[in-house]
Amino acid sequence: MTATPGITPTIVLVGHGMVGQRFLEALAERGLTRTHRVVVLCEEPRPAYDRVQLTSYFSGRTPEDLSMTDPAFVEEHGIELRVGDPAETVDREAREVTARSGLVVAYDVLVLATGSYPFVPPVPGKDAEGCFVYRTIEDLLAIEAYAKNATTGAVVGGGLLGLEAAGALRGLGLTSHIVEFAPRLMPVQVDEGGGAALLRTVEEMGLSVHTGVGTQEIVVDPSGAVTGMKLSDGSELATDLVVFSAGVRPRDQLARDSGLAVGERGGISVDEQCRTVTDPHVFAIGECALAADGRVYGLVAPGYEQAETAAATIAAQDASFTGADLSTKLKLLGVDVASFGDAHGATAGCLGVVYSDSRAGLYKKLVVGRDGTLLGGILVGDAEAYGTLRAFTGSVPPVSPESLVLPAGAGAPAQLGPAALPDDAVICSCHNVTKGTVRGAVTEHSCTTVPEVKKCTRAGTGCGSCVKVLGQLVTAELEASGVEVDKGLCGCFAQTREELYEIVGALRITSFRELLDRHGREGARGGEGCEVCKPAVGSIIASLAPAIGASGYVLEGEQAALQDTNDHFLANLQRNGSYSVVPRIPGGEIAPEKLIVIGEIARDFGLYTKITGGQRIDMFGARVEQLPLIWARLVDAGFESGHAYGKSLRTVKSCVGQTWCRYGVQDSVRMAIDLELRYRGLRSPHKLKSAVSGCARECAEAQSKDFGVIATSNGWNLYVGGNGGATPRHADLLAQDLSDAELVRLIDRFLMFYIRTADRLERTSTWLERIPGGLDHVRDVVVHDSLGICDELESLMRAHVSHYRDEWAETINDPEKLARFVSFVNAPDTPDPVVGFVPERDQMKPDLPLLDIGLRRPSEDDLLEGSTRR
Repeated sequence: MTATPGITPTIVLVGHGMVGQRFLEALAERGLTRTHRVVVLCEEPRPAYDRVQLTSYFSGRTPEDLSMTDPAFVEEHGIELRVGDPAETVDREAREVTARSGLVVAYDVLVLATGSYPFVPPVPGKDAEGCFVYRTIEDLLAIEAYAKNATTGAVVGGGLLGLEAAGALRGLGLTSHIVEFAPRLMPVQVDEGGGAALLRTVEEMGLSVHTGVGTQEIVVDPSGAVTGMKLSDGSELATDLVVFSAGVRPRDQLARDSGLAVGERGGISVDEQCRTVTDPHVFAIGECALAADGRVYGLVAPGYEQAETAAATIAAQDASFTGADLSTKLKLLGVDVASFGDAHGATAGCLGVVYSDSRAGLYKKLVVGRDGTLLGGILVGDAEAYGTLRAFTGSVPPVSPESLVLPAGAGAPAQLGPAALPDDAVICSCHNVTKGTVRGAVTEHSCTTVPEVKKCTRAGTGCGSCVKVLGQLVTAELEASGVEVDKGLCGCFAQTREELYEIVGALRITSFRELLDRHGREGARGGEGCEVCKPAVGSIIASLAPAIGASGYVLEGEQAALQDTNDHFLANLQRNGSYSVVPRIPGGEIAPEKLIVIGEIARDFGLYTKITGGQRIDMFGARVEQLPLIWARLVDAGFESGHAYGKSLRTVKSCVGQTWCRYGVQDSVRMAIDLELRYRGLRSPHKLKSAVSGCARECAEAQSKDFGVIATSNGWNLYVGGNGGATPRHADLLAQDLSDAELVRLIDRFLMFYIRTADRLERTSTWLERIPGGLDHVRDVVVHDSLGICDELESLMRAHVSHYRDEWAETINDPEKLARFVSFVNAPDTPDPVVGFVPERDQMKPDLPLLDIGLRRPSEDDLLEGSTRR
């Protein structure tokens, strides 16, 4: 069939990867989707996804998580997106594209964004069963499936994707090897010194690296399956699985077949407007294009620039692409690696400034001109200064190069703030956003937060490596504009929560009144505090209670007045004024006798019961005066508070682990119970959730938790900073293959460091992204004890564990505390008449009176067929 364009001009995009999606967004931004028909022919079975983060699939991210395509965007702009239907031929004379399905689309403008294909060395056995490439989600799915029956994997190629592939194989439980023909890992990005530092770190992680050798042959068994590799030095390597990641080549066959000019080594030849040199109606962008400077760019940022250039040219706007910054910052196998500018010192007369620490796995090199101009650099192991250094490239920094690479404590390194950067310094290379543009977003567009600046400028929405510098720029610009950036907790305290924590701990302050009178703002002293600082300080005192000699019981004395409604009654307030009852069920494991107790209590008090995602049973609908009666029965049956009402540990989920599951490699239930009983009642800036999975299949969803644990054949992997809810975030790997004792020790440190440094109501996910240095800093503190505080953190946790008391067990045995559980102080025996219920699905639900605003009540006739309402 043929789709013939009418009066509306048609743009056909062939390929829908990251660059193709950016091209569509650029068309929409210029209004071209309103004036043109846009057809997209995509070979893969799914729309564009984040190929840069491809390896995160093995850390728990789903293909849907990786998607970069919002269906609402496609629908809003009328884009005809055809997945799984690639272009087969192009008739340039007729200006028609034929898809695999037989669809023929006539075009006015054709844009080729076909990307690249993996290079597989032409060695015998390369197509054997067990050989894979590492390029698409489908490749990863195939590797994951095959790895279930393999024990050893080898990656051919030690570049960016090769290291990621090796890490993925290790994560799948395989003994992993890396084979690199060059004499060092990542030969394009790092020099010999950087490669040596990277090699040491990678080998310490348990990966075997073979550099300076090539693959000669893939050895197979009689069935045709991989059993090993022969290397160019004569050695052999036993392996069940091979991943080829030896670079990519421009995917230009469609262009060749249609008569478009290509480069000698591949790539569709284009001019500075990304228009093919052969045909003005055809453009090429991304990895398939040979740019006007004679280079094929394999990074996403140049591809984005090409997409912008092509869209602007189609819209009759002036734009050109003459080259791009090849700077890159990556985290490979947990190691920061960055290079920028003339990283290898190719400029005539340049000089090198190098700092190397083999023991710590650090390597920093700056390349400078004889006049002091910063030309480029390489950072391995610590890329904290990448954003600032890259912005200074091409200029003379205001301090000596030596001070820019020395670590803390080795010569007082210079701390260059945003003010030192010139306005034309590129802050976000993904979207080519300068410091001047960021400043303009603050001063001209009234942006006051990083999210607002991101939305205004697109800075920080690509790889994310510039977000820290972006935040510094926003704060600096606000302060330079005369806007006082008050970092105080509230109107009562000028200090942050972290500073108040240190004050309470150092001075052993045990009361809110004392803290406010001694350290509050001048006008707040002698007052009552506010609804912000009272629960925040109450939480700090509860967290430090054993260490400072305070009572950890939140209803004790002054502490009771600091609590919000939920903590005040040790239960969650529900929408009709009733409360929920949530007993703790450690690890989700419960005996039948206790299940019967919960059922009997729910029946006797008429409570609604619900099994939650946290693997426990919630009971809803308790009146405030019923809470002590219910909890007396629960405590007598051996239950204790689940702390569903507090900013503290909620649950530690688990799968059944190796005890029952044939895939399990560790006893996840036992570990979950141990962790939940250890951290129960721990007061923190926000709620804490955890989970323990017994194998890499991750059934407990540990990577969506504040701290999650996944079993390996060698122990446990610890992930931190995850979050579900409204702003989901996958947790980051903090440490791996830990023993039981090592795991508990690191969790102790992590939680106490979070409690010590987080802001009020800040989840670990937000804290981890906000805290200077992010995950790397937290790892240095928690794992390597860089601040020398780990003994103190462990001591605080030991004190918490030894002083833990169940709040409900204490409450039901104290007549004075029980007196608070009434609806009316002056009529303690009178229940709240507003709290009512109606039946639904064999249980009950809140009876919420409808306001009479002219709406008729639903009748039985309004029920949908099949409704379960009773």
